[in-house]
Amino acid sequence: MPVSPSPWTVVAHPVTDPVAATLLREYMTDVADRYYRLHEGRDATSEEVERALREMPSDDLAPPDGVLLVARHGGDVAGCAGLRRRGVRADRTAELKRVFLRPGKRGLGGGAALLAAVDTAAAGLGASRIVLDTRRDLVEARALYARHGYRNVPAFSEGPYAEVWMAKDLV
Repeated sequence: MPVSPSPWTVVAHPVTDPVAATLLREYMTDVADRYYRLHEGRDATSEEVERALREMPSDDLAPPDGVLLVARHGGDVAGCAGLRRRGVRADRTAELKRVFLRPGKRGLGGGAALLAAVDTAAAGLGASRIVLDTRRDLVEARALYARHGYRNVPAFSEGPYAEVWMAKDLV
């Protein structure tokens, strides 16, 4: 029985492109809303989202030391994932950032497609290891990472939202 082609495509995209800016804003709104719902019982305000975008810019997700990957599902823009080299090149570690799928595209295999593309992009950056930090309440993301070979590691970063640290060695 022939296997049908995947409806997912993932390609590198300029972080400055309007498509990327829209996805990054949606990502920040999504994680900010989840944070404020958990801690204050409300959604984030537009001012809080704007402040977060300024305080945590994504401009380092661009060549030569980073990449922003945009996922499409059946041609529709569906999500993104960013990757940036950490520290000196000799370290050979890349950091995963801004993994996001639009709510209507979740549960369709997009996370797996993005993470497979991340592995390829990391190798292209010369990385042999990918690390990430995340929050405890982002349970779906943590489960996705674990299914794709990421394991908990000791803390390697600081910040108000770094509560869980994970890593994956590339073979």
